[in-house]
Amino acid sequence: MSPLLRRDDKKKPADRTVTLIGKPGCHLCDDAREVILRVTGELGAAFEEKDITQDEELYRKYWEQIPVTLIDGRQHDFWRVDERRLRASLGA
Repeated sequence: MSPLLRRDDKKKPADRTVTLIGKPGCHLCDDAREVILRVTGELGAAFEEKDITQDEELYRKYWEQIPVTLIDGRQHDFWRVDERRLRASLGA
């Protein structure tokens, strides 16, 4: 299988990092944060948040898609976070 299509199933949830890219005042970002914090807290995955208003490159890349969810630096979702899909992608 192509390395681009292959999931890294060997990583445990605790070895993964979920990044939320959003901006202040974004209600969808607030909803996404709630789901991500619940899932990462239960599974032990790391969580980080980045503000597109503080990073010009992130702003150019994602401003129409926020909130954007990354897992280990790869885009996983945008606009809404599906809790079951996030859990599955983290290996739970």
